[in-house]
Amino acid sequence: MYGIFIVGTAGSGKTLMAASLAEWLSRQGEDACIVNLDPGVLNLPYEAALDVRDYVSVEKLMRDYGLGPNGALIMASDLLAQQAERINDELKGLAPKYALFDTPGQLELFAFRVGGPYLAKELELEQKMVLYLFDGPFCVNPFNYVSTLFLASAVHLRFTLPQLNLLTKVDLLDEKAVKRVLEWSGRPALLREALASQPGSEAALLASDLFNAISKLRLDFSTVACSARYFTNFLNVHAAIQRILTRGEPEE
Repeated sequence: MYGIFIVGTAGSGKTLMAASLAEWLSRQGEDACIVNLDPGVLNLPYEAALDVRDYVSVEKLMRDYGLGPNGALIMASDLLAQQAERINDELKGLAPKYALFDTPGQLELFAFRVGGPYLAKELELEQKMVLYLFDGPFCVNPFNYVSTLFLASAVHLRFTLPQLNLLTKVDLLDEKAVKRVLEWSGRPALLREALASQPGSEAALLASDLFNAISKLRLDFSTVACSARYFTNFLNVHAAIQRILTRGEPEE
């Protein structure tokens, strides 16, 4: 059983990506299920095989502890760490080839508190990975791209799992913009040029310094462009996922 944690900032398209990827895998004859790890979500565009809202109730936490919505969400996210054994048992019963984990809308609730990394570590999966979503319309600005790159790097350091970066929502961008962002991911010199050309020399200098610091981590920032709404380039997304999860070995 393979585990794929879909991570990104609010609005980057995590839930739609989970639904579309599950559908795509099903079309390829692969058995996939979705695990909702967002205790605060109201509606889902898919049928979750496992839903943490069945384990932890944000509304109950608000009543029992006198918390506001944000406090209850934080507490609920921390309590998820206690559900690792239960999730393991239920996943064993389902026995899918792929378990897709739709993480909370607020990135910090899953990635930057103790619960998320602990849960990812404790889940008994043959191989695990992170799909980190780069919000396409947001990332066409080089400053925004660098800030997203910083968060993607921080997520990698938190989980220390193989990570694939996806540039999402390419259906909302023209081809030139998509090509430009993909070039930034593979050719640092072009990104530095883009930063230097932006108005505001101080901001450009700070962004350039931040990018230089990230570059020293020697992480793989290669990115696959796709659209979860129209399944654009999902063939390459699927291939990249398989390479990571099987470590380049042919599947039996």
